[in-house]
Amino acid sequence: MASDDLINTLHDTATRGEGLSMEEQEQLENWYAQQDQAESQVLSVTHVTTLAALKGQVEAALNRLLTTTKRVQEIAAENDVMRREVAALRHQLAGSSTPQPA
Repeated sequence: MASDDLINTLHDTATRGEGLSMEEQEQLENWYAQQDQAESQVLSVTHVTTLAALKGQVEAALNRLLTTTKRVQEIAAENDVMRREVAALRHQLAGSSTPQPA
């Protein structure tokens, strides 16, 4: 493998549009391929890590949603009981507030 300095020089030469020998071009292309492979591996690991993290966040959000849904259902049931109690008390109050003959 060519040294980093040589590769940097070859890359610089190529990006300036200057010609390279076939051997230099081959060294540069091999270096590019290695860089691409290394980048792909990093992105692949990052993707898997990110995907796992996202799955964890979705699972946590679903658990919170289930907990919240259960609590809303409990509150709705409590409200129904209270509505029935209020209706019964109003009915009792209406019955007791009828004027009594003297």
